[in-house]
Amino acid sequence: MSAGHPQDTQIRALYARFLAGWNQRSGVSVSSVFADDGEMIDLDGTLRSGRLTIAADMRRIFAERSIPTFVGVVRSVRRLTENVAVLHAVAGMVPPGAEALDPSLHTVHALTAVEDAGRWRIAVLQSTPARYGGRAEALAALTAELEAAR
Repeated sequence: MSAGHPQDTQIRALYARFLAGWNQRSGVSVSSVFADDGEMIDLDGTLRSGRLTIAADMRRIFAERSIPTFVGVVRSVRRLTENVAVLHAVAGMVPPGAEALDPSLHTVHALTAVEDAGRWRIAVLQSTPARYGGRAEALAALTAELEAAR
């Protein structure tokens, strides 16, 4: 890993705003952190391209379904260039009506952030299921870490 990015705090805040928008069930808030041509790749592989598409799809999804709440932990922020950084995080979800995280919903987030005119935006956010090759102890450790972060 290379040294932390000079704007580490801003990039972490960008991810936190994404999670907050999700947890508020706001398609507008979720999409507001993306670049105009940003992309979001869901756990199931669905690709959403463009801030407007992300906003419309998220509004529809939030209206049609009961959506779990996210809790996330940033693992690292790494500078690629002056205006590009990658954030790695792990996240878990608490299903509606539940009191605990559902380990089957744990994910790894890879977020590429770009700076444009002094403002950081998400260029790509990819979610990958955190299955850890069936290693129960690794999944249990992640669950404990995410529960502690709640």
